[in-house]
Amino acid sequence: MEALLCRKLGDPTAPLDGSDNSALTLSTTHPIPQLNSPTAVRIRVKATSLNFANYLQVQGKYQEKPPLPFIPGSDYSGVVDAVGPSVSKFKIGDPVCSFAALGSFAQFIVANESDLFMVPQGCDLVAAGALSVAYGTSHVALVHRAQLGAGQVLLVLGAAGGVGVSAVQIGKVCGAIVIAVARGDEKVRFLKSMGVDHVVDLSKENVIESVKGFLKSRKLKGVDVLYDPVGGKLNKEALKVLNWGAQILVIGFASGDVPVIPANIALVKNWTVHGLYWGSYKIHRPHVLEDSLKELLSWLARGLIDIKISHTFSLSEVRSNITSFVISYNREKGFDKMK
Repeated sequence: MEALLCRKLGDPTAPLDGSDNSALTLSTTHPIPQLNSPTAVRIRVKATSLNFANYLQVQGKYQEKPPLPFIPGSDYSGVVDAVGPSVSKFKIGDPVCSFAALGSFAQFIVANESDLFMVPQGCDLVAAGALSVAYGTSHVALVHRAQLGAGQVLLVLGAAGGVGVSAVQIGKVCGAIVIAVARGDEKVRFLKSMGVDHVVDLSKENVIESVKGFLKSRKLKGVDVLYDPVGGKLNKEALKVLNWGAQILVIGFASGDVPVIPANIALVKNWTVHGLYWGSYKIHRPHVLEDSLKELLSWLARGLIDIKISHTFSLSEVRSNITSFVISYNREKGFDKMK
């Protein structure tokens, strides 16, 4: 089968030099994974999302560092190709989706039936391949941790990026007043098309002044929930518009700069800071992930969320396009996709 292999840690965007020294290489003869237990299911992968976490993992900069060589890739969707003798929930041909620590950048992947989710009728199978990580992260953060409610003010940084888009959509489903921060006219138009209540264009506006102006116009006291996958200077600015009792969701540091949240101000203003490493729920609270993904699939089937896909690549095209993916991620372009 075809599989994208990481044989050495390094920058996957580095130009190919004709040698075998590249961080990522495409294998066309990788062994097809076999069923490893009576309840194992093999899936022919239809689509798998290309996340920033995968880029960090290949560089060796992610929280978890697997032994070399490994096949990157996390969330995916596909069709059941084979089932173990004790599998009762799925049959060959069923459309499914899930996520894994590794292995989805390949034609086939094996999972336990307990880790798989049936893709509801009417859902786009390719879109379901981008559901678990980005939308799962935002759903657990906003619904489970922050318990975002109707009428609350949600501020989303990096709002036109992968997790940002998911946070915006989930915020609207929860009935929140959503303020989105992005950069450039194209992204502003895109976010407004999703029903965002207010968009701050970083290329033209000051975050504090723009947000305060909107809050004043709506007679609102401040931001109740801050969703931050960016960090850095933008986080520091956003803290200045938070309400008393606000909740801060630390999602990541796409800016490359880990912010410092002043504990003395958090004390005085009764802020709650939530660190959110979504993948660790698989170990510590697996039922939370299961409930979260079931609700997300229900929302997807009902049209309450709409997964945005900006690019589609074949497996053989990923290596030559990963540079544009990283650039687009850093510019908050949204989802890049591999199928």
